[in-house]
Amino acid sequence: MFEKVLIANRGEIALRIHRACREMGISTVVVHSTADADAMAVRLADESVCIGPPASRDSYLNIPALISAATITGADAIHPGIGFLSENARFAEMVEEHGFTFIGPTADHIRMMGDKITAKKAVAGVGLPVVPGSDGAVPDLDSAITLSDRIGYPVLVKATAGGGGRGMRVAKSRDDLRDAFSQARSEAKAAFGDDSVYIEKYLARPRHIEVQILADSHGNVVHFGERDCSVQRRHQKVIEEAPSPALNEAAREKIGSLAARTAKLLGYRGVGTMEFLYENGEFYFIEMNTRLQVEHPISEMITGIDLVREQIRVAAGAPLGYDQSAVRFQGHAIECRVNAENPETFTPSPGAIKGFHAPGGLGVRVDSALYAGYRVPPHYDSLIAKLIVHGTTRNECLMRLRRALDEFVVEGVETTLPLHQMLVQQQDFINGDYDIHWLEKLLASQQTT
Repeated sequence: MFEKVLIANRGEIALRIHRACREMGISTVVVHSTADADAMAVRLADESVCIGPPASRDSYLNIPALISAATITGADAIHPGIGFLSENARFAEMVEEHGFTFIGPTADHIRMMGDKITAKKAVAGVGLPVVPGSDGAVPDLDSAITLSDRIGYPVLVKATAGGGGRGMRVAKSRDDLRDAFSQARSEAKAAFGDDSVYIEKYLARPRHIEVQILADSHGNVVHFGERDCSVQRRHQKVIEEAPSPALNEAAREKIGSLAARTAKLLGYRGVGTMEFLYENGEFYFIEMNTRLQVEHPISEMITGIDLVREQIRVAAGAPLGYDQSAVRFQGHAIECRVNAENPETFTPSPGAIKGFHAPGGLGVRVDSALYAGYRVPPHYDSLIAKLIVHGTTRNECLMRLRRALDEFVVEGVETTLPLHQMLVQQQDFINGDYDIHWLEKLLASQQTT
């Protein structure tokens, strides 16, 4: 097992990884920008290293600085966390080339799944269903029109690189496609330095279902059930729950087994998440995230398994030590992503935290690096806390979530807590009757009334 792990990330995920390491008896090194000098993970780590100024490109994306920090502190391994360089194949290669262990999958798998077209081809080749669309990048508008006419409108034009909803446009007709194709390519070029796009069928009312898997280097693979991430705004997840209220046991078993089988056939190692669109009883693979997910805690809550600990173990070469039958699912869990944003306009709200009180009680967990006096910097993602609630039933979970949201206090900055309080009162959400377009339609209807 590792003796010292460098955590190449920030915020609540850096703290989450530190806690897992500490419980395993592993020393931690937390890197930070000058803007994060007072971060909770920095305060609690065994060692910390400043790697640059606030801008991400000069700090958390600065590969030489990260490698140097690992070298001077004598770390054995580097955990990339979530975002930043967590799905950067070249970073994974450089970590290994310099004698450290990358706590994640191989660079080849990161590269394979980082390109959505390559990923779709890879999983389709081992029998996973995919959304109908182009076999590769679409070279020009005429080709896009020919393909879209064949598969039928509406269609989705998507960047082959990147994610987060950038480089993505919906075209409901041939006329729409002309603008959508141009806009998607321009946005993809600006965001990812690559203007290649592909086209797939746009599903009308799909759910976003993802399956958490874990694989060791000995050929063992298990899954930890599915998560429903359909409550989204601009392709960004807002609320996630596990298990999905839309699936029955047969569908749940089918997609979990398919995801685990695919990971095994691909020779995957580490934690990963296979994401699907689900409509009319059918699953369609859309992408795989080769890293830890923001919403991993709800899978931990329904299985009782520490996914970060397991991620570190398999990176160190340890076998899983259990098979699928040992993974038991109990109860229901929901996660609310709390951002430092205006709850109506979603404008970022950085600033000093003047008061902070996390809710508690049975089945309530808060993953956050906030504390009174901490200053939320304006340079990074606005996620400041994750409220995770577990109950024996979905109804109990919902009641507990409402209570926990009412207890949650963050003063000094605006947050999306009022948005979550509103959402959990909506009858559609209570009934579990929502899809990936539900939240945006709800918000649009409220703006017109």
